[in-house]
Amino acid sequence: MRDNMRFMLDYAARHGVRLRPHTKTHKMPAVARLQVEMGASGIAVAKVGEAEAMAAAGLDDIFIANEIVGARKWERIRALAQRGVKVGFGVDSPETLPGIQKVFSGADRPAEVLIEIEVGERRSGVVEESGFAALLEEIRRCPAVRFKGIFSHDGNSYGAKDREDLVRIAVGAQERTLRFARLAAAAGMPCETVSYGATPTFMNEVPILGGITELRPGTFIFMDASQGHAIGTLARCAATVLATVISRPTAERVILDVGAKGLTMQLRSEGVCATPGHGTLLEHPGVHIDKVFDEHAIVNDAAFREKVRVGDRVRVIPVHICPVCNLYEYAYLVSGDEVIDRLPVSARGKLQ
Repeated sequence: MRDNMRFMLDYAARHGVRLRPHTKTHKMPAVARLQVEMGASGIAVAKVGEAEAMAAAGLDDIFIANEIVGARKWERIRALAQRGVKVGFGVDSPETLPGIQKVFSGADRPAEVLIEIEVGERRSGVVEESGFAALLEEIRRCPAVRFKGIFSHDGNSYGAKDREDLVRIAVGAQERTLRFARLAAAAGMPCETVSYGATPTFMNEVPILGGITELRPGTFIFMDASQGHAIGTLARCAATVLATVISRPTAERVILDVGAKGLTMQLRSEGVCATPGHGTLLEHPGVHIDKVFDEHAIVNDAAFREKVRVGDRVRVIPVHICPVCNLYEYAYLVSGDEVIDRLPVSARGKLQ
């Protein structure tokens, strides 16, 4: 975990940009504090509830990298700001600005907003330049709202065919992001922050273009089986789920006591992150989980069956670590075979 953090800090430093790790991956204030202590400029979260959990643990520079909509949520952000937390959040729709202005009117600090730019994932974010201009103008009309900059996420990089395609996607996403930054500057509203990122891009050390000011990866801190496949090694995977062999009912079938409730049912079947099955067994190269039920994982591998007995424990590298962390109350910090600490997953279930 520390090695992964050092790698990303070095990568950011080589490109002269800040690193703001996305803590939706681990949801653990203790890990977030470590990231800041090691050199991160602040943290990113996905929801107001995550921001509240991190702020309660002393994290005080937080970007909610998502569109936040609704008076009650804006009021919670205002409360965080009034407690001294430096907190910003995403917008992509002009119709939200009057409501934000109303909630923050009279506050000690204005609402700090960043506009999301859609860069190929076909998810949220501004698509058209005309929509961006309209959003800037609406912000300009709101004295209780401060425009801080823009952000983007090239999540489509997960589906890149190979590294060459990954670089193409990453450079294209940055160029599009920077085009909108120039539009903001031309409108008299220069960006203090131009935030960009997704883990596959950075773990493959793609070039970062001038004008990007901040990197915002999340999964890199733990990695997972799909990210390992994207860089050609599982050696950087720092998080596993400990499972027990509970049955060997046929000559090739092995049953583990962790299922969809402990690993999710998510698959990654395409692109550089393509990964077989629902999880990879760390100590058994080439062996993966073929199927999951709620409470059971099925491994169909005769050679593996001969190596294990009922009661044996195995470590599973999840396909996608982010939703897996949200399933557990605690994580155990280990070094070698020694358990160092038990960390509460305090932002678990903070989805509003």
